[in-house]
Parts: sequence; structure tokens; C-alpha cells
Amino acid sequence: MTSQTASSRPFVAAVDWGTTSLRVWLLDETGQVLSETRSDQGMAKLSRGEFGAVLERELAALRAPSGLPAMICGMAGARQGWKEIRYLEVPVAVDAILEAATPVEAAARPVWILPGLCQRAPVADVMRGEETQIAGAVARFAAGDYLLCLPGTHSKWVQVKDATVTGFRTFLTGEMFSLLCEHSILRHSVGSSRQADGQSPVFRERLRTVLENPSALPSSLFSIRAEGLLGEFPPDAAAAALSGYLIGAEIAGARSQFATAGNEVILIASGGLADLYSAALEEAGMTTTVIDAETAVRTALFEAARFKLRGS
Repeated sequence: MTSQTASSRPFVAAVDWGTTSLRVWLLDETGQVLSETRSDQGMAKLSRGEFGAVLERELAALRAPSGLPAMICGMAGARQGWKEIRYLEVPVAVDAILEAATPVEAAARPVWILPGLCQRAPVADVMRGEETQIAGAVARFAAGDYLLCLPGTHSKWVQVKDATVTGFRTFLTGEMFSLLCEHSILRHSVGSSRQADGQSPVFRERLRTVLENPSALPSSLFSIRAEGLLGEFPPDAAAAALSGYLIGAEIAGARSQFATAGNEVILIASGGLADLYSAALEEAGMTTTVIDAETAVRTALFEAARFKLRGS
């Protein structure tokens, strides 16, 4: 947690409320971070009646003024969250997402929650939280067509045209990795290893295997177990192979879904995921521009607060 400077006054509390985590930033009138806190108080741990108290506790730890407004994105707006906020259906302009923030009437301070996005065709899909990162990232770019990748437990690939989200697709890559590591026979091969290095020859080799032949994924997965039984294949190599296969399948699927989008990708990610996907996209022959996911979400939350508080 960082501390506020004596001369700075908070303008808004920017809140990213995920399924398993909660991040809160106090931002000044220019959008700069004054202080922040992170916890494991995600939606999955809370009942609907607990969200307000958890937010007040986090803001008290940051010494936020009692009337400071809060702008929230993510799972606080889900059906199991603080207040269900309807999805906006694509195509939708990113400015419309920020303008559609909905108040929480029973909150102890002014609180708004941003909506998620939904898609009905060509396949049904939804997102909550990622739309805010998209809005913050798109603000950096001129009008044009863009393909965005937001990796995570549920990776999103998104088409944006002239600051309008026109379509997207979700890949369960991160969740599949966890499930296979913890609840499949591959748990014996991967062990406690969960980190993959994008520069690993094993990661890149297995990624290429699936990029070249996506139908090879099911049989390729079992080869991880077989290699461990028949030879020297330590847990780190097994984790790298599993990551390579799954991310390779994701990229191959996204290429098929967005065949007209070209080979340039805006990657919205932070930390290890940014490094891993940058390496994977490079291996796939794609050009990437990386935008820090936390910076993007703060930018959009700040702009949404400016709209509500200043009407601009």
C-alpha cells in the first residue's frame, strides 16, 4: 500500500472487483495514483450484503474521505455480486460503456458499477471487467480496426472498430490449465509447478505443434504424462508443455474466429502473463503492442468517474 502525499486530494476510488481478488486505488483529479490496496475479498467469498462493508473497510485502510465516490468494474456487477448490472450488447462504443455506470442506491457513499458486455451471435458470450480495460486501452489509439487479446483465467479476444467493440470470443485457457494441473492425471507430471517461461524451448515447441495442427491438442495433452513416465521430463518442462499446447490452441482459435483481423494484436496484460503471451504471439508471427492491464482499467475508471462527477 502506498501513502498519500500531504498536498494531494483524492478525486475518486477506482475499484476492480474480480471473482477472487479486489483492487482499490485512490486517484487524484489528474488520475494519478495516491494510494492503493489489494486483497483476496473477491466476489466468490462474499454474499450480496457484504460488499458495502468490505469496500468501506478497504477505503478506511486507505484513509479515504467518508464521502469520496467509488467507481467499480468487474464482478461486483454480476448476478451474484453487489448489484446485478445489465450487459450492454455489442456492437457498443467504449464511451457508452463508461457512461452507463449504474448507481448503488444503498451504499454508504456515492458508488457506481460499470456494465459488462454481451454477444448473442455468432456465438453467445459475455464479459465483466475486461470491457473496462478495453475502454482504457482504446483511448490511446486513433480510429481504426484493432484486435485485442486480454489473457487470463478466461482469455478474451476482441475486435474494436473506431472505438466500438464489434465482437469478442472467450477462451477458457487459464481455467483449463488449473483444472488439468489439479484434477487430471497431468497433476502427477506438473506437480506444484505452475509457472511457464515464454522463452522455454519446450513452451515454444509445443505451442508451434498446436498452431500448425489445432486438432492435435487432445492427444498432445496425454503425451505430457507419457513423456514423464518414459524419460526425463521434470515438472517445469511439463508445465511449459501444457501452457504451450493450451495457448497455442487459443491463438489458433482466435485466428480462425477473427480471420480478417490481420497479424497485429494489442495485448492488454500485466506481469508474467504479458511476458508469456508476448512470447507466444511472437512465435505465432504476430506483432504486438503491450498495454499494462492495471493502467488500462484505472484510466477507464477515472474517465467514467469524470463523466459522472463532472458531466464531461
